[in-house]
Amino acid sequence: MNFIETRGNDNIKPKEVTFSQAILSPSASFGGLYIPKELPTLELGDIEKLQKMSYKEIATFVLRDIFAVDIDATTLSEAINLYDKFDDNKNPAPVVKVKDNLFVSELYHGPTRAFKDIALQPFGYILSSLAQKAGDNYLILAATSGDTGPAALSTFKNKPNIQVGCLYPDGGTSDVQRLQMVTEDGSNLKVLGIKGNFDDAQNALKNLLANESFKEKLKSLNIKLSAANSVNFGRIIFQIVYHFWSYIELLNKNEIKLGEKIYLTVPSGNFGNALGAYYAKKMGLPIEKILITSNENNILTEWINEGKYDLNNKHLVMTNSPAMDILKSSNIERILFDKFGSQRTKELMDDLSNKNAFYMSEEEIRIIQEDFEATYCDDEYCKGTINKYLLDGYLMDPHTATCIKAYETLKLKDLKMVVYSTAEWTKFSPTVLNAVKNNTDKYHDIEALKEIETNYDAKIPSMINDVFSKEIKHTTIINKDDIEKEIIKFIS
Repeated sequence: MNFIETRGNDNIKPKEVTFSQAILSPSASFGGLYIPKELPTLELGDIEKLQKMSYKEIATFVLRDIFAVDIDATTLSEAINLYDKFDDNKNPAPVVKVKDNLFVSELYHGPTRAFKDIALQPFGYILSSLAQKAGDNYLILAATSGDTGPAALSTFKNKPNIQVGCLYPDGGTSDVQRLQMVTEDGSNLKVLGIKGNFDDAQNALKNLLANESFKEKLKSLNIKLSAANSVNFGRIIFQIVYHFWSYIELLNKNEIKLGEKIYLTVPSGNFGNALGAYYAKKMGLPIEKILITSNENNILTEWINEGKYDLNNKHLVMTNSPAMDILKSSNIERILFDKFGSQRTKELMDDLSNKNAFYMSEEEIRIIQEDFEATYCDDEYCKGTINKYLLDGYLMDPHTATCIKAYETLKLKDLKMVVYSTAEWTKFSPTVLNAVKNNTDKYHDIEALKEIETNYDAKIPSMINDVFSKEIKHTTIINKDDIEKEIIKFIS
């Protein structure tokens, strides 16, 4: 399968590229993104066959048989076998029943305890293998709101032919997330704290990907440029898989019958998780609606419900669900392309760049709402939800808690719902402890972790415990205007 560009072609870049080309060089014409030229569809009979497959077999089927990626069988197999590093190699994304019609897909059972591992572990292996086989050296850039960074550093650590520059907002992640990054000791890794927010880090990444002067500097050093964020379709393709797995899990547990529709609810920041759900729905997975939940940074709620994406009077709010503290969600561009084509997508994205806003027509809003509904909640709602569900025996993090708002307000049909838990509670333990004790005390992460473990029958995995005793290797905090200079200094 070949890939095309969301904003059309500039007559400089190829009109179509292969999967390997798209992941090695993810910046498309006019600052756009790569998307599949066409999405294949599956019949119910195809989905029935998936019931007999393991997670790894489904992942192989999606990449090899559905998308026909140009990755050799050995590399693909070795990449997908990295799911053996998860808590349960037979079920890296377990679906847990919480209520009769509410299920949680726990996507955080990998090495860094967040859903980014599911995509970045195999994707990182594939990208580094391609670089080695071509004899090329790559700089991989990653901007993170807290989870992409640790996962990217983990997958690329000490890989030949690869250097990684990781940008995170100083003060905009949890302590555990920060420690996971700044204690990484790979010689090919550079972690930079940015005086700003995630949008600043992501804008810097996108600008560098499109910056010809920067790429010329890299070229003089014999280095090529790629990215680990979900602007790279190599991330998205692996995020499609777990939506199929959620449906198969419900089938195999006899919770639904083949062809029965379900709701999927996604806590959304950069919209990659939601995009994977949308592609799965379009490919034939029986999904009623994809429900999008946000925190007080509710730009996605306004986009889906009102058709406006207006940043002019928006200020990023620092919340207890920091991975969703995002105002510029990259992957809505891929939705716009799929719904309205490249010309309209370019118009809307140009408006967002030039006017800091775009507005859709009533008909365009209706088309978006065929697949999506959205809501949002504040920190107090999240903490109250964590408390309530723990009393019923289920411990969740603040991002997962936002999904309950959709369960309570957007679920109009009597269908089963799968909500996606994108991070383990251990990464946000002070917030969780505030929730379960119903107070506003300030806790250190290690203090909150131990108290929750002791009093609420919860287990702290070794990779979280260990991070507190590791030596801090990265201490650089810079202004966003100095990012390029620091990256050049690192790779030189």
